[in-house]
Amino acid sequence: MKKIVIFFVIIIVILVLMFNFYTNYKSKYNQLQKENYEYEQYYQNELEGANLATLINKAIDNNTKNNIEKDNKGKYIENEQSSIKIQIYMSDNDTTYDMETIYNGGIDKFVKNFNIIKFKCTKIEYHKNKRIKSLLFEQIQQ
Repeated sequence: MKKIVIFFVIIIVILVLMFNFYTNYKSKYNQLQKENYEYEQYYQNELEGANLATLINKAIDNNTKNNIEKDNKGKYIENEQSSIKIQIYMSDNDTTYDMETIYNGGIDKFVKNFNIIKFKCTKIEYHKNKRIKSLLFEQIQQ
């Protein structure tokens, strides 16, 4: 009788552990989906410069929150899990700018000059863990 009770207790503990692992996995997966959606919703869609500035601020905040290191030029160093990069291709001067360049140059200046200019996200890359790695926005209106 004692062996049967021990057996059932072990089975219950195993089931509880499996349920705990599953709920933890599902929670992390849902969080990843939510974080990715914040950026994926812009893919192949147009947005104005003011909204792009907000997205740049969000990416900078995420990198800061995730303790992403910067190089000697003040640009975030890409890691394999949680760094986010935004690049902006300006058709005016045929140049691609990193988000740090725009941020450090003054996000308010960017908004002032490109407030109603249209941009389109044309490329998204992902880390191996399926988290957003980088986005490329192209200026589609001058």
